[in-house]
Amino acid sequence: MPNDLFASDANDRIAPFVRIEGDPALGLILVCDHASNRVPADYGDLGLSTTEFERHIAYDPGAAAVTRALAARLGIPAVMSTFSRLVIDPNRGEGDPTLIMQLSDGAVIAGNAGVDDAERNRRIVELYNPYHAAITSLIEESFDASVVPAIVSIHSFTPVWRGNIRPWHVGVLWDSDPRLAGPLVSALAADEALVVGDNEPYSGTLKNDTLYRHATSRGLAVALIELRQDLIADHAGVEAWSARLADILANMEDKDEIHKIRHYGSRSGPVIPI
Repeated sequence: MPNDLFASDANDRIAPFVRIEGDPALGLILVCDHASNRVPADYGDLGLSTTEFERHIAYDPGAAAVTRALAARLGIPAVMSTFSRLVIDPNRGEGDPTLIMQLSDGAVIAGNAGVDDAERNRRIVELYNPYHAAITSLIEESFDASVVPAIVSIHSFTPVWRGNIRPWHVGVLWDSDPRLAGPLVSALAADEALVVGDNEPYSGTLKNDTLYRHATSRGLAVALIELRQDLIADHAGVEAWSARLADILANMEDKDEIHKIRHYGSRSGPVIPI
């Protein structure tokens, strides 16, 4: 069932995150919320068939590979989750009703139907909190190196959603801070062969999500990159997109601006530090 990006021991013990080492003084941090479709042994199969875990409902196919390749190209650190979003979604606030899904794109997640407050808190403590603590640790390491870091989150999206073909090759999601997202959109759109989504196919405004929690609330520059899954389904696609993104991020104009604390607020409402 699980993808093979994350090794576990004989008892299926594995940390809730993988940290990729890099230079914190470079001031750029990668995160990958939906890197794995793995379900820890304690949760069985959540009542789903193996094929369901190959779908986008379980993780973002290709996102982990791009994150690894991009981190290697730029020499920057990264944090990736090692558990399926079906167990608990680290890209949701703790109070979000979709934190632990019972129904996702037509699939009934029977193993989540009886989740009570105690079980919800268990997943938060054992999986969700350690993942976010790892991101916070990288941010603090950049500050310790006298650099204000910017954060880039790597996700992927399905080519077709509910029967509708999605035309975008890549999307850049953001809330109110344009410092990183704006140059990314412009640089990607300079290639006339690409269809680039600006807050497409999703909105970048989600209260208490990963970027809100770690960047928006702290005044850090941030952008979420969504890559279409068919474009990063093999090694060649991963290499091509990681090379493209590395070139853009390494050669951005006015890079000093993304390494400053600037509070732009959020379109989701008043910003309250988490």
